[in-house]
Amino acid sequence: MPLGLHKETPRSIPHDEVFEKFQIDRPGKIIFVGHHLSTKTHFRCLVRKISLYGAELEVSPHLPVPKNFFLEILGVRDDIGCTLIRREEEKVTVGFNMLIDSEFLHHVIKLSFASSH
Repeated sequence: MPLGLHKETPRSIPHDEVFEKFQIDRPGKIIFVGHHLSTKTHFRCLVRKISLYGAELEVSPHLPVPKNFFLEILGVRDDIGCTLIRREEEKVTVGFNMLIDSEFLHHVIKLSFASSH
């Protein structure tokens, strides 16, 4: 099966559970979208897992996570528009505003693998 394609699953499973997830444990930033799309406010996070659909992030349990924001992954040029799906303490699950390209996903995984070895 090509990288990141969804598995055969019943329709009752949430979208964020359908797509194959890859462990990357890569530093990132949650960038708030402010007035006139300004992006001055941000805080650090750890991108634990990523899929074509979204990501699992780890943040300080005391920091507020906005409903919509941009995610910056260390070593990746493009920010990704995200929407908060759920939060459990420091674990934050987000959906990307658009499915990411499989080549982009492959690049992020490869980048993470190269820096861990």
